Amino acid sequence: MRAQQPTILKTGGRRGWFTLGMLVLAFALYLAGLFRPFTEVTKMWIFESEVSVISGLVSLLEANEYFLFMILGVFTVAFPAVKMLALLAIWLVPALTRDSAQGMFRFVSHLGKWSMLDVFVVAILVILMRSGGIAQIEIRDGVVLFTCSVLLTQIAAVQTGRIVQGLKTD
Repeated sequence: MRAQQPTILKTGGRRGWFTLGMLVLAFALYLAGLFRPFTEVTKMWIFESEVSVISGLVSLLEANEYFLFMILGVFTVAFPAVKMLALLAIWLVPALTRDSAQGMFRFVSHLGKWSMLDVFVVAILVILMRSGGIAQIEIRDGVVLFTCSVLLTQIAAVQTGRIVQGLKTD
């Protein structure tokens, strides 16, 4: 019987633990960012409502806006979650070979190319609502949490790539 190989976390040393910590924090901030208010919308100086990513998705679904629901759900919820979970798997799955880790990191890198689409969509929505003069939008803590999550994930992904590239051949 073969002895179980260590996780990449054990071979990554102190940088590995730091990177894993960033990923765990990024995932926690991401989850909080999804449920905390992204914006507060004041319409015609009378009606106020706070909108989170999740409440916005629910509203789109209730309004039968399936296309927008799907686009925002995929690029704002699914892609970032899959990216973070794949990065965590690279660090925590035991006996992950160098080739497997590098293959999984290439997958994460491909996902990263799409990661700015959600920011683009949110920016367009904010610009459209602000330019109408009918509604006033104030940024809330959900945007800050989500942005911090994206930044930490990007830093952790770069660090993971460096460590994975430096792994010894099996």
